[in-house]
Amino acid sequence: MTLTLVPIDHGELCYGWAWTIEDEEVLAERVARIVLGQYRHVTKILSGAGVPGPVANAEQANAAVKQLTLAEGVDPWHRDGWLFQAISWIAAHQQPSASLTRMPHIRKADKGFDGMQLELNEAGTAITAVVVFEDKATDNARDTIRDDVWPGIIALEKGERLNELSQEVSGMLDARAAADPEFDLDSAIANTLWHDARRYRVSITIGDTHNDASARAKLFKGFDESAPGAVARRRADTIHLPALRDWMADFSARVISKIKVIAHV
Repeated sequence: MTLTLVPIDHGELCYGWAWTIEDEEVLAERVARIVLGQYRHVTKILSGAGVPGPVANAEQANAAVKQLTLAEGVDPWHRDGWLFQAISWIAAHQQPSASLTRMPHIRKADKGFDGMQLELNEAGTAITAVVVFEDKATDNARDTIRDDVWPGIIALEKGERLNELSQEVSGMLDARAAADPEFDLDSAIANTLWHDARRYRVSITIGDTHNDASARAKLFKGFDESAPGAVARRRADTIHLPALRDWMADFSARVISKIKVIAHV
C-alpha cells in the first residue's frame, strides 16, 4: 500500500489511524493522476486491480502543472491543502469506513466539504452514516482544530449547511441509482435520520509535538463535546510531517514530474 495506517484508540474521545508514507514516488504518481482527472483509475488500483494507467495529453498536463505551480509571492496554503486532501482521499480508500466515497476535489480552495463517505443499510434503502471529512494541512495543529474544526462541526451538529449536505449526498447516490435500477434514491434520502447519521473524520498534519499517543489525545481534546454521542461518530487521523512546507514543496515537484511522465511531455 502507498500508506501504512496504524489504528489508534483514544477511548471515548475518538478513534482513528496514524498514517505513514511508505513510497513517496508511488504516492506522487497517484496524486498526479488525481490532478489529471483520473481518480477512477486510482480507485481501481486501490481496490487491488492491476490495470494500466490511462494516458494524458499535453493540454491536461499543462493544466495540472499550472494548478500545482505557485506564482511568485503566493503563499502555498491552498496548494498544500489540496495536496493533503488528495492524500486523505487515498487514505480513505485504504481504510474505508463507508460504501461510497465522493470523488476528490480537483480545484484548490474549493468551498465545499473536504470529502465525504456514505454507508447504507444492508437493504440499501437508507443512509446509516454520512461521514464528513475535515482535512487540514497546517503547522499549528491544535490551534487549527480548536479554532476552525470544532466550530465547523458544532455548526453541522446544529443543522447548519444541511441543504449542502443533502445535495452532496444526492449527487453521490445518483451514480448508485444509475447502476442499480431498483435503487430508490428519493426514499434513501427521505429515510435518512440526519442527526443520527452525521459522523466526522478529522485528518490533520502533525509535527513532533503531537507525535505520541498522549499528545495525540490532547490534540483532539473536545471532539466528544463538539460531536457528542457514540465514539464511532468521531474519527481522528494524523500524518507526521515535521517540516510540512518543505515536504509539500518537494512533493509537489514530484507530482509535477509524474504528470509529465504520464503525458509524455
